[in-house]
Amino acid sequence: MFDPIQAISDFVRAPSVSTDPAFAAGMAGARDVLCKLFRDMGLTVEVCPTPLHPVVLARREGPAHWPHVVIYGHYDVQPADPLPLWTTPAFEPVIRDGRLYGRGTADNKGPQMAHIYAVAKLLEKNPGLPLRLTFLIEGEEEIGSPSLEAFLAANKERLKGDFVLLSDTMSPSADQLTITTGLRGILCLEAELTGPRTDLHSGIHGGALLNPIQALAELCASLHDADGRVNIPGYYDGVQPVLAWERAELAKLPTTREQYRKFLDISDFHTWGGMTPFEATRFQPTLEFNGIGGGYQGEGSKTVIPSKAFVKISCRLVPSMDPARIEALVVKTLKERCSPKVKIEVKCGHSGNAYRVVPPDRPDTPADQSPVLAAAFRAAEAEAVKVSGNPPIYLREGGSVPIIDTIRRTLGMDSVMLGLFTPECNLHAPDESLHLGLFAKGAAVSEAVLAAVAGMAPRTN
Repeated sequence: MFDPIQAISDFVRAPSVSTDPAFAAGMAGARDVLCKLFRDMGLTVEVCPTPLHPVVLARREGPAHWPHVVIYGHYDVQPADPLPLWTTPAFEPVIRDGRLYGRGTADNKGPQMAHIYAVAKLLEKNPGLPLRLTFLIEGEEEIGSPSLEAFLAANKERLKGDFVLLSDTMSPSADQLTITTGLRGILCLEAELTGPRTDLHSGIHGGALLNPIQALAELCASLHDADGRVNIPGYYDGVQPVLAWERAELAKLPTTREQYRKFLDISDFHTWGGMTPFEATRFQPTLEFNGIGGGYQGEGSKTVIPSKAFVKISCRLVPSMDPARIEALVVKTLKERCSPKVKIEVKCGHSGNAYRVVPPDRPDTPADQSPVLAAAFRAAEAEAVKVSGNPPIYLREGGSVPIIDTIRRTLGMDSVMLGLFTPECNLHAPDESLHLGLFAKGAAVSEAVLAAVAGMAPRTN
């Protein structure tokens, strides 16, 4: 008997931190958990090498006329630091108040297990289910999926299917499921400013030169207007207006502005153009400072003028924004606005396109939308009503899963994205958790979607 909570717990106990080579054993352990689960379900399993972390591929074959669903997930997790802020150890899962706590419970080990559990239940009920399945579970999502695009291209023919099913997105609460229709793209950069050849005594040399920290602060301050709009000419070129049906869906969000403010524990929001915070986080691009440093960081004081200062920047992009164009624009602006009294070096990190999919029966639904994809959306909506009592909300999300657009460009498949974590799940933070009630609802929706798709298989004599 498949015990999904035990399976998630075993999965979480493998500390699969992809960014740190010290966790190689944890990465291997997470793959082992997956491989055993898939083999016990009767699937064909491959551990496919990549230049960094292997991809786990599990397949259920069948006749070519059966529908083919690709289920995506990732087995890598974020580092658990800062460890002292966890109530219980990060890689020792524990249930408290209806939540399973541990690193990776919500991102993404728990949500992907909802789909694994759904498949196990379906195959137990109907071993002859007319449905081809491929689980594509990568180990590099938390570091930008550097190996996956080449893997997709090399395995294009056998990975092509009718659509991708995944859960790496959010719902506002355990009682209100969301079907995600868009993800923002991403672009990461780091700028380093260098002044003198070494740190200097701030008394002996202060007043004679521009402090790199001051130069950096002035440069950063120039990148936004007072109301928060990105102050880079051409940054918003081509940004498409939000359609009426998307605004209508957003209006169904049960979270109020005041609830959101209290959740963030801020005095007020900082949005431009009269937008609500919910519009700003879903429909608009951003430029954010993710880290900044220079000079002495320890206890007490050390009176120096630092030689260097740095800032880490991420840009979230909306559909129609080309990451390469924005990268060139931001780099050009940084170099032009930086004081000539310091040197600047800009390093560009990973990037990815925004993604948007349109459900059936909308004014902008593509005329050639796959009937299998449309059936999956309709089944997800119907089952969501059954398990939660509320119709799902179709929402864009502010986060990024760049590989979803890569899958569409490489394999020609759109995605059905079911939100199975909530704001309280603390992704990437201490005390990450999975709401077990939401997990159960997600598994039921996944099962209904797959059953409906299987029902579309042509009957043969």
